[in-house]
Amino acid sequence: MSEEKRSFLSLEGLGKRFGDHEVLRAIDLDVGEGEVLALLGPSGSGKTTALRLLAGFEVPDSGRIRVGGEDVTGQPAAKRGFGMVFQHYALFPHLDVGANVAFGLETRGWSRERIAARVAEVLDLVGLTGFEARRPGEISGGQQQRVALARALAPEPKLLLLDEPLSNLDPSLRERTRRQLRQVVERVGITTVLVTHEQEEAFHLGDRVAVLHQGTLQQVGLPEELYERPRTRFVATFVGRAAALPGRLEGRDGEVGRVSLGAAGDGQSWSGALGETVEAGAAVELVVRPETLAFAPPGAAGGLGGRVVGRRFNGPITYYEVQPELQGLPELEVLADAGAAQVGDTVVVAPSGTGPAPRIFARPVEKTP
Repeated sequence: MSEEKRSFLSLEGLGKRFGDHEVLRAIDLDVGEGEVLALLGPSGSGKTTALRLLAGFEVPDSGRIRVGGEDVTGQPAAKRGFGMVFQHYALFPHLDVGANVAFGLETRGWSRERIAARVAEVLDLVGLTGFEARRPGEISGGQQQRVALARALAPEPKLLLLDEPLSNLDPSLRERTRRQLRQVVERVGITTVLVTHEQEEAFHLGDRVAVLHQGTLQQVGLPEELYERPRTRFVATFVGRAAALPGRLEGRDGEVGRVSLGAAGDGQSWSGALGETVEAGAAVELVVRPETLAFAPPGAAGGLGGRVVGRRFNGPITYYEVQPELQGLPELEVLADAGAAQVGDTVVVAPSGTGPAPRIFARPVEKTP
């Protein structure tokens, strides 16, 4: 968390089980006042459970939740004063936009004049002035998302919770709505926790990103920190595009290691930054990203021979999928110009010396069936 933002939300040793399954394991996390934190992880990582614990829809088995210094762990959802935007928005189809936004204010006993003023204010905030009389079925998915956001913000909540808020939108609409959502949250200055499995969404909306995997908090940091300096093998392979190359650690010089590639550790030697403490001779994986690799001339030092098995044009760059000749290595992705190679070509791949340094992690122990 940046030093200029004091902690507003704290999770202290938060844990949750469902039967024999431990969904969250002693999560410690601080969110700064006015900060947007994205909880990122695959399905089953525990991120939605964490959000439900924050909202008060579930009760933790261990740990505490503090908001503004107040322990809210045992408070029911209705008393926490949080706003929430659900994945499916949960708008009332029989009510118009204005009535949907006003609903929570009416249940709180606000006066008619105060409700009307607040509804007009938040609809202006989300860019939907003039939509008051329309029903949800008469507006687009992006507009429905903004109605749900306006409804969540209307009661002036202490904390805003977003559950996969853009997952129901098509790609073209998602990008525009993402930008609008970020602008609204910045204008309001409200502390926000976002749950998503989309890396682009987490990186665009979150000031910081917390990566969850199998109920454990893997790493918390700025998007560029997670991408360039992952602390665990999971973060290195989950965030961005990457390939994990098996090998053996030949030796180390400070935080830089040298890896002999291949399952037996007898292939070409490539270097990388040590992502964790491993001893020379240990079985490791070197995690490389496409932009750190390049096609090299035959006989280039450290060059890894292979064959192009796939090619994906992506505008100014092209991804080439290369199957190395060295046994036991997975396919590599290489970024190059559109005409650099064709499917079926024999090529040589070597480190480019650009982009984030490859990371070295202990090789996972294979589970016996």
